[in-house]
Amino acid sequence: MTPHRATRRAALAGTLALMARPARAAGTLTVGLTPVFLDSDLALLRDLDAYLTQATGLAVRLVKRRTYQEITALLLAGQLDAAWICGYPFVQHAGRLAVVAVPLHRGRPLYQSYLIVGADHAAHRLEDLRGTTHAFSDPDSNSGFLVTRYLLTAAGERPETFFARSFFTFGHRNVIRAVQAGLAEGGSVDGYVWEVMAEREPTIVAGTRVIARSDWHGFPPIACLATQRHAPAVRALAAALAAMPDHPIGRTVLATLQLDGFVPAEAGLFDSIARMSAAVRAQS
Repeated sequence: MTPHRATRRAALAGTLALMARPARAAGTLTVGLTPVFLDSDLALLRDLDAYLTQATGLAVRLVKRRTYQEITALLLAGQLDAAWICGYPFVQHAGRLAVVAVPLHRGRPLYQSYLIVGADHAAHRLEDLRGTTHAFSDPDSNSGFLVTRYLLTAAGERPETFFARSFFTFGHRNVIRAVQAGLAEGGSVDGYVWEVMAEREPTIVAGTRVIARSDWHGFPPIACLATQRHAPAVRALAAALAAMPDHPIGRTVLATLQLDGFVPAEAGLFDSIARMSAAVRAQS
């Protein structure tokens, strides 16, 4: 896939606001965030809020929740202008949602799911984890659940029949920690998160080992209600995301996230996730 070039737009001046409740009003931009590896990084949240405020000229509210389901529900209920969700809930609600932008990581809007084990574990493939304890991220996560669920489906298995026990940690960082601490022998995790944590928290990641990498899938998108894709707040958000590399605070946010920028989604970007979702539903 060829590198993408984002549309540039000059940033506007604004004020800083950070609120937890998804109240919406005229002149506001309400964006939902799900737990990621930098969930506790207050500097990142401050910089993201400051950049979006300046770039859109709107009062920004960043709304955080523990699970993908909670954020997706708020988005579908019209209580958020947009939300950074996963490709799995996006394809589950494809008729109601539209992509505002997708991140670029190493020049592509793609990522992988990693299957990890403890550093000293003998496993080399998924089959070697039969009868073990497995950590998933979130039931609505593509890389942290669906990919492994799909592979088991293709083998005529389910998590409850293949693993002795499985559980959700509600965060990719938590999956890595669970495997590193021995709470689970294996885990399904976002490869992008694992790679970034390998640089930021090497002592934690060093306690794990990647035994399998999935095919490439569309990176988790920023999404909005399809009926609101042309709303002023959503259009302002799309322009701000595209202009991030041109603004000093925007560049700081991208550097923290180790992303290159944000671009519009190409047709078919999430087709592979949709196919896995359909296969899993057919087994249910």
